[in-house]
Amino acid sequence: MGDLTSLILTNSERSVLNAVFSLGTLTQKAIAEQASLSQQSTSRICSKLFKMGLLTSHGRADTGKRGYPTTDIKLNPDFAYTAGITLMPDAVALAILDFSGTSRFEVRERIGSVTLEKVTEWLTHSIAKALAQGAIKSSRVVGVGLAISGSFLEDGRFNTPYALEEWSQPNIAQLASKHFGIRTHAENDGNAAALGECILGVGRLVKNFAYLYIGSGVGGGVVLEGKLWRGRFGNAGEFAGGLAPSIHPFPSLDLLRQILAQHGPYFETVDEMCDNFDPSWPGIKDWIARVQDSLSIIASNASSILDVEIIVIGGRIPRTLTELIIPHIAFFDTRRRGWARPMAKIVPAQAQGEIAAYGAALLPFRRDLMQLV
Repeated sequence: MGDLTSLILTNSERSVLNAVFSLGTLTQKAIAEQASLSQQSTSRICSKLFKMGLLTSHGRADTGKRGYPTTDIKLNPDFAYTAGITLMPDAVALAILDFSGTSRFEVRERIGSVTLEKVTEWLTHSIAKALAQGAIKSSRVVGVGLAISGSFLEDGRFNTPYALEEWSQPNIAQLASKHFGIRTHAENDGNAAALGECILGVGRLVKNFAYLYIGSGVGGGVVLEGKLWRGRFGNAGEFAGGLAPSIHPFPSLDLLRQILAQHGPYFETVDEMCDNFDPSWPGIKDWIARVQDSLSIIASNASSILDVEIIVIGGRIPRTLTELIIPHIAFFDTRRRGWARPMAKIVPAQAQGEIAAYGAALLPFRRDLMQLV
């Protein structure tokens, strides 16, 4: 099949696909309302997308009104598949999605040195495993999304952690495309996770939220009006950038790993620590005491500057640890007349699984097909 850029679609056709992708199975009338199109235009567009294989029907929906019931319409899940990869300093994760956005295959593995050659070999092996299990069809894999720890530089290079040194090169998407043998998009893991949360988590309920990605380091992403907001260089959501490291420690899981080592349980990697996480470890309270001011600054800035409805704490942090830390996060607010300024609500991430990999796998669909940045 190649890739999704070979499909020539109008803006209205992309609007229809986006409406169905975002909301699931819809009637033709509902699609017209969501895409702001006339019934006649919607009927014509849906007919074309049916013939192209992008849409399929799902039984008949009874509207409760007189006349014929309206056919439910959904994306054809087997039209295409994409792979999303998360590169972390100590592990890699893969999620393969079908065209409806449903995960068909997920795996995470610690592979030691996360080099380009090792990741390519691991990706080839993992996709072969998914094919053997019948989860996907090889001819329908049309793109790869790559989520990586770090930030974009002004010239387009990616400034990765030192453990991902080989990936800190010009044009990481072209580099990965060459080695993977398939069109690849690159994004930082905070943005990718925020996109996944937008589609699968709190984004189903609210259109504006900040996503704090806590892993070996700290990053994040911003969703405004239901779309990922990347900023000028792609680094919107680097919430820890407002912390003075000599005063306020980054609220990272690597800091937790170091604190735990002083109390007893020692883990070589954050990934190993998360796999064995126990909220009763004696070092947990120490970590909370160390990072609660940092998280309060981040939350106060995110709520005040962005004025979002929700602040999501997610990434690689175990949910039980998120629930322990949230009560210790305070919003800074100088009240006038005793009135408090409205603040965002802080919640654990709702989306489960390898959410950064899931968000990365959405990139080919969102950018190539629907042309949403």
